[in-house]
Amino acid sequence: MPPTPTARLRVVAATPISEDLIARVIELEPRIDFIRDQTLLPPMRHPGDHSGDPAFTRTPEQQEAFEKLVDSAEVLYGLPDDKPSELARTVAANPGLRWVQTMPAGGGAQVKAANLDDDALNRIAFSTTAGVHAVPLAEWSVFGLLAGAKTLPKLLDRQRNKVWENRWTMGLISEQRILIVGLGSIGKETAKKLTALGATVIGTSRHETSLDNVAEIIHPDRMLQHLADIDGIVVTLPGTAETENLLGPDFFAAVKPGTTLVNVGRGTVIDETALLDALNDGRIGFAALDVVAQEPLDEGSPLWTHPHVLISPHTAALNQAEDRLIAELFARNATLWLEAEAKSAEANGTNADNPGATLINRVNTVEFY
Repeated sequence: MPPTPTARLRVVAATPISEDLIARVIELEPRIDFIRDQTLLPPMRHPGDHSGDPAFTRTPEQQEAFEKLVDSAEVLYGLPDDKPSELARTVAANPGLRWVQTMPAGGGAQVKAANLDDDALNRIAFSTTAGVHAVPLAEWSVFGLLAGAKTLPKLLDRQRNKVWENRWTMGLISEQRILIVGLGSIGKETAKKLTALGATVIGTSRHETSLDNVAEIIHPDRMLQHLADIDGIVVTLPGTAETENLLGPDFFAAVKPGTTLVNVGRGTVIDETALLDALNDGRIGFAALDVVAQEPLDEGSPLWTHPHVLISPHTAALNQAEDRLIAELFARNATLWLEAEAKSAEANGTNADNPGATLINRVNTVEFY
C-alpha cells in the first residue's frame, strides 16, 4: 500500500552537517523537520569530510540512540557513518525510509555496495550530489592538461637538479584537440573552460547530439577512430560495470604519442596496467590522476613514482563551498519531492508513492550512477 503523502518531511542527519547548514536547509524548505543529535555525529576534519574523524566512537548506548534516530527517518541526509553496510542495516530496520541523499557525486557506487534487494531499491529513492563538484573538477582537469602541455615533469626535474639548459618547446592548449570522455555536468563545465582557452573540444555521449562548447560529439563506441588526432583526454565517467576498464590496451594503442590524460571520474574506468605500458613507451606523455582503481593507492604501485604521473588523493573536488552547495541541492530536492506529493494527492493518489521520480540526480539502480 503506498504511503500517505505528508505535508512535511522527517529528515535525519546520518552524516556530519553543521547547525548553520541545517538552518540554511530549513530556510530554503521550511517544511523539513531536520532531526539530529550532534553528539552522535563525528566531527568533520575538513570540508566534505562526510565520514568524519575516524577516531570518533560511540558508547553502546549512543550507538543504540543513533540507530534509533536513523531508523525513524523518512529521509536520510547521508549514509549512516558513510558506510554501505550501515545503509543496508538501516534499510532493513526502517520500512518507512523513502529517500536517501548520498554525499558523493558517485553515490550510486555506495548504493550498489549495500547489496539491497529489489524491493528496497523500488521502495527507496537515492540521489547524489552530481554537479556540486563540476567547477572544481573542471578546474583541476584544465590544470592537468596545462601541466602536460607545459611539460611539468621536465620542469620539476630540471629545477630539482638545478639544471638550466637549452630551452624547449611547450604545447599550446589553444592549438589542441581535447577529448572529454563523458559529457555530464563535469564534462560540460570542463568543455566550457577549455573553449575559453581556445581549445577544440570533442566529447563522447550516448544521448547528446549537440552541446555548447563541444565541436563534435561521438558515440563512445567510436572513440578509437578519433584518438590519433587528440592531444589531451579528460575522463569524467562514473564507475559502473559498463565503464570498467573502458580505457584499456586497445584505447592506449590508438592514442597519439605524448597525449596527456586526466582522470576526475572513477579510477576503475582506466586499466592501470595498460596505462603504465602507455606511460612507459611514451604514448601517454603525462597523466594527472585524482582517482585510481583501488583507493588509497597501494604503496607498491608504480604510479606513485612514475616521473610522468601526478597523483592527487581524490581531493580535487574539495573546496570550502562544497558542504553548503550539497545542503542547498538537498533543499531543492526536498521541495521537488513535497511538490510532487502534493500534486499526487490532488490527483487522488496517482503516483503518490513515487515523488522520487522528480529528484535531481536520482540514482539509476540498474547501472548505479
